[in-house]
Amino acid sequence: MEIKNQMRLEFLSKSQNEGFARVAVAAFAAQLDPTLEEIADIKTAVSEAVTNAIIHGYENTIGYVSIESKLFDNGIIIDVIDKGKGIEDIEKAKQPLYTSKPELERSGMGFTVMETFMDELEVTSSPNEGTHIKMVKYFANDAEETGRV
Repeated sequence: MEIKNQMRLEFLSKSQNEGFARVAVAAFAAQLDPTLEEIADIKTAVSEAVTNAIIHGYENTIGYVSIESKLFDNGIIIDVIDKGKGIEDIEKAKQPLYTSKPELERSGMGFTVMETFMDELEVTSSPNEGTHIKMVKYFANDAEETGRV
């Protein structure tokens, strides 16, 4: 897989930066002319990953969230990285409806949403060292299949 372009973005773990991150990654991905549905999928997954970093990774403290994105022939790799508290049990955290913050009325669907909207999801984390979420989205290349001309 040959990387065509890449970018790195770093911002404070403030909730108002979630929208910025979502739009920035979508604009970067637009270079490959994805469908509107593919862009919406990316925005949704990035939103969930960044929100997890802010709410769960940094828990009422301020740190940095980094996003690294790489474009290749038919898709994008998106890494969302925080240096927050980490996840003790990744498999438990990935279970639908599981939330460590029920008092915040969190749905517990963040990882499920990421898995649904992206083609690949990999989560690595260590307590007190942070979390790295790697997501891959492949874009349809067939103009007839996607409706692109």
